[in-house]
Amino acid sequence: MGINSERDVEANLQIGPTDQGMVRIYVESQGVEIPMDFTPEEAEEIASEIMAAAKGAAAS
Repeated sequence: MGINSERDVEANLQIGPTDQGMVRIYVESQGVEIPMDFTPEEAEEIASEIMAAAKGAAAS
């Protein structure tokens, strides 16, 4: 499966701060839970990448 492969899968996505000063991206789908913790700096970099991808998609 690649970035351009479409799938009919539902997932829940939660993003928020942890009590340890990290930013957690939590994905749950089909009984699989994936918690991913990032430093605030890493989270800002991810947010920038998401914004750039959104701009690229809007320009298509």
